[in-house]
Amino acid sequence: MAPLPFFTSNQPEAVPPAKIKYYYQDPLAVEKLSQTLASHLQELNPEGKQPLVVVCIGTDRSTGDCLGPLVGTNLLHMPNLPFAVYGTLDEPVHASNLTEKLAYIKTNHPDPIIIAVDACLGQAENVGAITLAPGALKPGAGVNKNLPAVGDIHFTGIVNVGGYMEYFVLQNTRLSIVMRMAQQIANAIYQGVCLVYKHRSIAVARGLQ
Repeated sequence: MAPLPFFTSNQPEAVPPAKIKYYYQDPLAVEKLSQTLASHLQELNPEGKQPLVVVCIGTDRSTGDCLGPLVGTNLLHMPNLPFAVYGTLDEPVHASNLTEKLAYIKTNHPDPIIIAVDACLGQAENVGAITLAPGALKPGAGVNKNLPAVGDIHFTGIVNVGGYMEYFVLQNTRLSIVMRMAQQIANAIYQGVCLVYKHRSIAVARGLQ
């Protein structure tokens, strides 16, 4: 895709930052996360030929670990999704089926760009933070599970404090925080992808693609 000279300062940057972090209460969180996601997608898939897949990792059996399935479920409620979603409250993607799901995705979505989403634990002052970064995430690392890396881009939500009795902490995480973080991440993904599609439509209309 040709450069888009009509991008304004409040649209995606040409070179996305390596990693950004916003707290879910920040009124600019969705806007900034979506713009940065759009920039990553432009860089990874400039011609828009690769299918886009969102993989939301976690289980509905744990309050803290249901962030991913909540994001997936929120996304399915949005209109005209231009991407596939795997991992919802009804059909979660978790440790027991992750390898199988990834194989299915690669078979049914050739050469996909994958946006991965997962919950994580962190320091007390970072609880409630949503991070976005390029590259794959390593699900289960915080609870000593050896699972395959997932994603070309990834979101993580710090749902509680880590470092001690991680399974217990995840089970006793406040659902209110997780639900609000999930809504913010889902909105950022949806708006970020739609932003890319909008810009590509403008580029085609102006003969730039």
